[in-house]
Amino acid sequence: MTSALRPVRIAAQMAPQHSSYENIRETAAELEAIGVDVIFNWDHFYPLSGEPDGLHFESWTMLAALAEQTSRVQIGALVNCNSYRNANLQADMARTIDHISAKGGEGRFIFGTGAGWFERDYDEYGYEFGTAGSRLNALARDMPIIESRWGKLNPAPTRKIPVLIGGGGEKKTLRIVAQHADIWHSFSDPETLERKLGILAEHGKAVGRDTSEIEISTEVGRREVEEVEQVRALGASLFTVGLSGPDYDVDAVRKWIAWRDEQNAK
Repeated sequence: MTSALRPVRIAAQMAPQHSSYENIRETAAELEAIGVDVIFNWDHFYPLSGEPDGLHFESWTMLAALAEQTSRVQIGALVNCNSYRNANLQADMARTIDHISAKGGEGRFIFGTGAGWFERDYDEYGYEFGTAGSRLNALARDMPIIESRWGKLNPAPTRKIPVLIGGGGEKKTLRIVAQHADIWHSFSDPETLERKLGILAEHGKAVGRDTSEIEISTEVGRREVEEVEQVRALGASLFTVGLSGPDYDVDAVRKWIAWRDEQNAK
């Protein structure tokens, strides 16, 4: 591993769908025990695959429970939908989970967020769907509010809560990333990632930010190791394995934990 690359981290995203909560709890415990670095869920109200009206649980309440249950892994949503909750409330919820997860030290909560996209959530729960542009404008408006509220809360967060922003939009999303993110998450292939990193750097220059400070996050998905290593060579360091109920395949995560350990030993 060259000095320019951050250590590899492996995350597991437990989609909170098609499973009992008991099974989700047990899977989270197993994931922590086998050595994942981060456990994510997602912020939706209905399944995104399989039976559309299948079993499903809400994100933030689950994250609070995982914060209490676990002791080592970081936790967060991949990603929170900014549209569903008032910006100041989001900040307070994040601060509270940060403290729940601290266990005598620093908190382990990652504030993963995005503009939202799943129209059924909006329609069923009474939120205005708007347009992709209006939702991104709302995210750009709300991030400074969230950061400001963190500075006003008593008690304050245990540390600077890391902000993960998901999405690859080149005009608006990457500018928000340059302004606010500690971690940027996208689904880019190597060629696309290289191009978008250049665009992100240009946004960084425009807002006065060295974007090399931002950790690069992506999905493992169905990629072969060769492609993942190409993305790694471009600077990606946080790799997420997606898992869904009813049977969360923890063995799929073990493979990538072994790969992480090999990479970090170089």
